[in-house]
Amino acid sequence: MPRAKRGNKRLEKRKKILALAKGYYGRKSKTYRSAKEAVERSLNFAYTGRKLKKRDFRRLWIVRINAACRLNGMKYSQFINGLKVAGIELDRKVLADLAVKQPEAFATLAGQAKDAVSNNQQPTA
Repeated sequence: MPRAKRGNKRLEKRKKILALAKGYYGRKSKTYRSAKEAVERSLNFAYTGRKLKKRDFRRLWIVRINAACRLNGMKYSQFINGLKVAGIELDRKVLADLAVKQPEAFATLAGQAKDAVSNNQQPTA
């Protein structure tokens, strides 16, 4: 049975790893073994970073919405509850954008949320 020497596949694989390691310091960009370790580590950080980015942005949006709610005399939780009761389905990204760029539009939403909460909490006797 003939011996398989892998041919171009090995070279292509190594070139791909070294291309990904371009710009790394010292041996990590020159030798295959060090480059492979560094690239695997960096790709792992990149994967984790993409997940953390979503978490960080959601936290930022909540902080912005909360600040705008406080200016309109509400708490964040009351505001979100009021929107749900009123049937207004806007995500936090849009709400944060409104809070920053169009405060008057956000104030009308806050007013609608207040009205919905106050109407919903009427005691039924």
